[in-house]
Amino acid sequence: MCGIAGLILTPGARAPDQVVLAKLIGALDHRGPDGSGHTVIGRVALLHNRLAIIDLVTGDQPLFAGTAALVANGEIYNYRELRAAMPGVAFATNSDCEPPLHLWLREGADYARSLRGMFGIAIHDRAQRTVTLTRDPFGIKPLYHAAVEGGIAFASEPQALLEAGLVKRAVRPAAVEELLQLQFTTGADTIFPGIQRLLPGETIVAADGRILERRRIAAVPAEPPESISEEAALTRLDQALNESVDLHQRSDVPYGMFLSGGIDSSVLITLMARLNSQPVLAFTAGFDVAGVADERAHAATVARAAGAKHETIEITEAMVWRHLPEIVAAMDDPVADYAIIPTWFLARRARQDVKVVLCGEGGDELFGGYGRYRSAMRPWWLGGRVMRGRGNFDRVDVLRAAPTGWRDGYAASEQEAAGHGRTRLGAAQATDCADWLPHDLLLKLDRCLMAHAVEGRTPFLDPGVAAACFRLPDALKMHKGTGKWLLRQWLARNLPAADPFSPKRGFTVPVGQWIKARGASLGPLVAAQPGVAEIADPAKVVALFGDIRRWRHGFAAWTLLFYALWHRRHILGLQPAGDVFETLATR
Repeated sequence: MCGIAGLILTPGARAPDQVVLAKLIGALDHRGPDGSGHTVIGRVALLHNRLAIIDLVTGDQPLFAGTAALVANGEIYNYRELRAAMPGVAFATNSDCEPPLHLWLREGADYARSLRGMFGIAIHDRAQRTVTLTRDPFGIKPLYHAAVEGGIAFASEPQALLEAGLVKRAVRPAAVEELLQLQFTTGADTIFPGIQRLLPGETIVAADGRILERRRIAAVPAEPPESISEEAALTRLDQALNESVDLHQRSDVPYGMFLSGGIDSSVLITLMARLNSQPVLAFTAGFDVAGVADERAHAATVARAAGAKHETIEITEAMVWRHLPEIVAAMDDPVADYAIIPTWFLARRARQDVKVVLCGEGGDELFGGYGRYRSAMRPWWLGGRVMRGRGNFDRVDVLRAAPTGWRDGYAASEQEAAGHGRTRLGAAQATDCADWLPHDLLLKLDRCLMAHAVEGRTPFLDPGVAAACFRLPDALKMHKGTGKWLLRQWLARNLPAADPFSPKRGFTVPVGQWIKARGASLGPLVAAQPGVAEIADPAKVVALFGDIRRWRHGFAAWTLLFYALWHRRHILGLQPAGDVFETLATR
């Protein structure tokens, strides 16, 4: 895993400024502490910071072949198979990222269709004077671009473009509404005016400082459900998951996994135990708050059944207040998901022993695990509801103006996902794969882990798994109100100690309780922040923090606290200045 950046300038522009290049790559140091490299040819610059995972000796980037150069952030899991399929190629390294370069020389912009992995890739061809930017189909790895003076800039994180002075620090009001109401932002446009995401699966070809071509690879099939028996589906599921986990374990450095004790991570630890001769190293987090669902005991049961070595951490209120400014600072593309807290602390602990962790993201989206899918499957006259029909602030009177268009981007994803012969369930899953998954869950995973130079791998989000499982009949996903039916059946056969048919325990972070206990001191600090004062009535903010009565009040307060810290760091450009209270009190 790495960080990449670069410039694609027009012929009339000055050569890339070395100071700007240094700021660009310096802002991504945390993503790649094991080395850096660059190439500047004419008006094109490619920059790379490396986190060495595969080919520790000869895998430095940029990589060169023929007239082309490549920098990549990610892992290509089927690199051995790709090498075997190109017997005439003289590979210069053992890097997993060299096969994509040779594929590009052969196939051009369609090269990514052969890749199984997570990636943000940039390839410069000095003969054609083109730069090809590509992101993996599920959007596991990030890549951003912006029109700047003299051409185009790109980077693994938008904060690098801001730190280099290539884009002004400002917010797009429509995206702020999305963030407040949804906890993430949708589509290609980020919260920063002028900075765009490459969409999941998108390839952009640029030359002379402008975009010439766009194409995209779909993450999930756009076809009706297939007809298949449960037994046949279980056999195919086992084969697909076994192959994916085996590929995702390819590494030249130690690896482990995050274990919640839920269905998805229990499936992963079962497969990892099957494929490893040594005990799997599993990490679980819990909280020091009575009455909050704690996953550690059940996770320990699952770990013992799988023969794993189990490490747990307890996250305390004091730890959160001390480190929250750092955690939020890592979320430059903002996600107000309170799960950033345990994810960040788990990554910090895991980095003591490993550089790679396998994670269960994607299981709910591919196998129909969310409770909201049950309602989405029903027509409105039978009680069905659209997903995310209500925003987080709909019944919390604190904002200066009621958000209006906050659901437009999500509705566009819903419209695109519908049709193709998909059922209501399939369309709901495809909608989540388009926005919720890449712009919340995977973005959170990327930033929180890369803040500690840890690589997060997601075996459920594999083309082979998607092809084998996304088109399953609805009854094998949602059965009598129980989601992930087929996955539960598989787990019951392979690790019954995981108790896969027990009610979903859910996962909560007690931010509401923590904020309620410190609301009297937190409220005035949050209300006084310039970013919050722009969008909310300060007096109402103070009142909200001082009287948290229901869950939605606590979540609204958390969102405002997140936004206050985020705006301070990424719009005002101020570094964290101690704990939450010290940081918010510092001008």
